[in-house]
Amino acid sequence: MTRTAPETRSPGAPADTDAIRVAVSTVIFTLRRLPGSDALQVVLPLVRRTRDPHEGQWALPGGWLDVTEGLDAAASRTLAETTGLAPSYLEQLYAFGAVDRSPTRVVSIVYWALLRADEITDATVENVQWFDAAALPALAFDHNEIVGYALWRLRNKVGYSRIAHGLLADEFTLADLREVYEAILARRLDPANFRRQVENSGTLIPTDRFRTGSHRPARLYRYNQDVELADRGPLDAGH
Repeated sequence: MTRTAPETRSPGAPADTDAIRVAVSTVIFTLRRLPGSDALQVVLPLVRRTRDPHEGQWALPGGWLDVTEGLDAAASRTLAETTGLAPSYLEQLYAFGAVDRSPTRVVSIVYWALLRADEITDATVENVQWFDAAALPALAFDHNEIVGYALWRLRNKVGYSRIAHGLLADEFTLADLREVYEAILARRLDPANFRRQVENSGTLIPTDRFRTGSHRPARLYRYNQDVELADRGPLDAGH
């Protein structure tokens, strides 16, 4: 079996059309207030396919793994090429390789990313649109299943880690933090219980600054950087 020499191929092109192809896709989560709603929603960008299979359907951003690059580099490259986004938090999620997931044999290495509001650019990228992660249309390939798995992982991980920090500014109020948790978990949390859990978790550091407005001033907090992003969080049952 022959392989095309790397220097004769464009970046991201599959090395051999007769072999198992390896693709890289990314589920990017951020929070937005959608039209007609005051509550934050978990949203993600999708890319409209411009060729078969599934021409015209929405799909996760991604592309082929180049023979000369690593998986992390491929995830970053394909994200930049398809959406123009560069998330600060990017983690490998899972490998999806069902035999019938594509007309040709394709294994997708899926990443997931968290994007803060200040990391979203105003530039409009062609064929990219943001969707409510909990109310998606029928996506290309098995991408509905992939998004569902990523949401399940996010909701589980937010309970035992400080992963929510990937969706917050550097300084935030406890109300800001609770709103992020409520958006991810899709349920309301008791403010008093949440405050007690957060204050006992050892993951937050109070600052001497306050946010002022129509209500009484609210203290601003920051995360304890000595705690890794994927380590324990304020809702960890162990605290």
